[in-house]
Amino acid sequence: MVIESAELLIKEGMVAEFEAGVRQATPLFQRARGCHGMWLERGVENPRAYRLLVRWATVEDHNVHFRGSEDFQEWRRLVGHCFDGAPNVSHLETVLEGF
Repeated sequence: MVIESAELLIKEGMVAEFEAGVRQATPLFQRARGCHGMWLERGVENPRAYRLLVRWATVEDHNVHFRGSEDFQEWRRLVGHCFDGAPNVSHLETVLEGF
């Protein structure tokens, strides 16, 4: 299991539209091959800064299957215009669960 971590900065005045777009896009992730959950966090100090976290079975499920799908194109249509710059995306593996 891997976690996709996407750091997103949202254009001024577009946070409500962005959040609505992510809410609308939830089914796209639900039906994606290898997707086991997604959630969105917002910055406290900077409310235009978000982190989208998606749990994938494999990196390939994200990078190949989802990004190559029509659902990914729909995701970008719903929220891409809200981005203030390119997202910073990385993949993480759990190495320790403290409690």
